Amino acid sequence: MFSNPVKRVAAVHDMSGFGRVSLTVIIPILSSMGIQVCPLPTAILSTHSQYDGFEFVDLTANMQPIIDHWKRLKLRFDAVYSGFLGSAAQISIVAKFIDDFRDNNMMVVIDPVMGDNGKRYTSISQEMVTEMRMLVKKADIITPNLTEVFLLLNEPYQPKITEQQARNYLLRLADMGPKIVMITSIPTTDEQHTSVIAYNSEDGRFWKVSCSYLPAAFPGTGDTFASVIVGSILQGDSLPIALDRAVSFASLGVRATFGYPGKPLEGIMLERILPSLSQAVQPTSYQILDWKNH
Repeated sequence: MFSNPVKRVAAVHDMSGFGRVSLTVIIPILSSMGIQVCPLPTAILSTHSQYDGFEFVDLTANMQPIIDHWKRLKLRFDAVYSGFLGSAAQISIVAKFIDDFRDNNMMVVIDPVMGDNGKRYTSISQEMVTEMRMLVKKADIITPNLTEVFLLLNEPYQPKITEQQARNYLLRLADMGPKIVMITSIPTTDEQHTSVIAYNSEDGRFWKVSCSYLPAAFPGTGDTFASVIVGSILQGDSLPIALDRAVSFASLGVRATFGYPGKPLEGIMLERILPSLSQAVQPTSYQILDWKNH
């Protein structure tokens, strides 16, 4: 019998010493939401990769021994949550990790971090894209951005899509295996907002949450969004409530940081907004889309 009174997440991500991304974002967010984070680090970086000259320590060789130790300890996780993976070998390790630890109560969330603005990240090979298509089949939830949607579907990138196109892509991604698919950072027609559109294959419903667009790019906002999704659902929130909380929190972080003359590469000022995660949920912005004719 699993007696741990606190939900437990295995977080498979890299760790950057400077710049609020990956584990330095994930750990405080989930901890603030009352969830224990057990990091399975994929790499250690001096800073995140948008800084020039960063130092990088590849931990691929250490990942399986860590997992094997966890198996000997008979640990159980309420969720496995993976993000940026540095090689095809790491993707294979994560796939086996999921298979070895999965039970009927474990949730698998995969953020298929592969690119942005229509391009693969320089470290992402075509082999890794192919492997990621296999990994998302094991997921309960995936959170791709628009670039990653087209990489997963093996289609040319489109910078703008209609709501109907988004729904079609969500259905196709769900056919790959995930129960819930979310497409993040979709530009709206007025170009003054961005939206997240999600599909739950278990009830056939589509949900949409929008927020105002600000002309700034902060690293780590995707990690922030996905972390709040993980925490919200483990707390028992419905999908639209989780979307609402994640979009609101990420947007609050951008707004709290945007007013300062600081450097965007450092990420959002997470420390100033973490207390908001313990406030009562106030759903205000989610919409259910017409789902009868899909």
